[in-house]
Amino acid sequence: MNITKNIIISQKILSAHTLRTVLSLSGIIIGICAVMIMVSIGKGTEAKIIARITKMGSNVLVVNAGQVKVIAGRARQTKSVTTLLARDARYIMENSYLVRYAAPAQNKKLQVKYGNLNTTTNIVGTTADILEIRQYAVARGRFFADDENKGRRRVAVLGQTVVDNIFEHEDPLGKTIRVGRVPFEVIGVLAPKGLDMNGTDQDDQIIIPLNTALRRLFNLTYINAIYIQAMDSRSMKRAAAEIRDILRKSHHLRKGRADDFTIQNQASVLEAQRESSETFTLLISTIAAVSLLVGGIGILAVMLISIRERIKEIGIRRAVGAKKSDILMQFLAESLILSIGGGIIGIISGIAIAVIIAIFADWPFRLPWHIVAISFLTTVVMGILFGLYPARKAARLDPVKALQFE
Repeated sequence: MNITKNIIISQKILSAHTLRTVLSLSGIIIGICAVMIMVSIGKGTEAKIIARITKMGSNVLVVNAGQVKVIAGRARQTKSVTTLLARDARYIMENSYLVRYAAPAQNKKLQVKYGNLNTTTNIVGTTADILEIRQYAVARGRFFADDENKGRRRVAVLGQTVVDNIFEHEDPLGKTIRVGRVPFEVIGVLAPKGLDMNGTDQDDQIIIPLNTALRRLFNLTYINAIYIQAMDSRSMKRAAAEIRDILRKSHHLRKGRADDFTIQNQASVLEAQRESSETFTLLISTIAAVSLLVGGIGILAVMLISIRERIKEIGIRRAVGAKKSDILMQFLAESLILSIGGGIIGIISGIAIAVIIAIFADWPFRLPWHIVAISFLTTVVMGILFGLYPARKAARLDPVKALQFE
């Protein structure tokens, strides 16, 4: 009996037991579908995180005042430190050949009013270099110049979320807003940036000159961060080491004393996020693979039940001339049809669900094709492995005893 006839007979037998076939298929379908969805979610979230970090700027180092630790997935300052000063940014620029730009910054959430509307937003005092470092683009109007920072001018550049909150459909350029009690002239609006890697809205902020912020708004002499752009990605680690030496010297820190600042490398953050995402994907995929194994065991159980129900059929086929190899191939074909059929349905269903999730979650659909290929090959291997034992058992039945079985 050739392979084609075996497949045709197997299809007829499986069709005759619809419920049993569907139940045996379901385990494989759920397992493969889960693998597709979980890998896609892991890769999609990884791509979104990478995109967010990239939007923050290329070759970026961030010097934070004090020790910064990652708590609940977010960088948090452990205590208030007043030793980081605006002049530290100038020292870095003067003493490092690996730094292109350095922008000191201080931020605080304050209430902003325009007419009868108000909102609470993040006020960022910084310098014009922040445009290059953080890759901000001005959609309308202009950014403030260095002389406006030196002159402590009360000018402001708004993020799009702030514009939507307090101006609605009105053009903000040239209008006067109040930050706390201090009036500011709106000179520009930033192009939308979306969320950063911590999920913070980068458009919900107002950028003003640093000296204006420190003297007229915050009443501070220190800053909480310096944003730095290295010359290129290859010099990031060397730049970080050089910056550390410059700041320790500037802050008069003797050997053995801990740093009173933290340098964060965007490349390191990116790599940590990627590793975390890959670990999550591996964990979830392992769980999905276990469910796939359960589906394979389901096929084994169904095939063993099928043999018991068809002992007489096997005996008759052996009596009319069927060889052991014919019986073996018959049951192996049934197992392969179940596993491959379930695998194909699972792959198609998993991809469709993953695409829908990506659309609603607003992240790019990512599913490496080698994962699809491996998943399909896994179903083939499972069909052979979990079908071989029942097939061999059926082929070894004694024809005489099979015919006498009740």
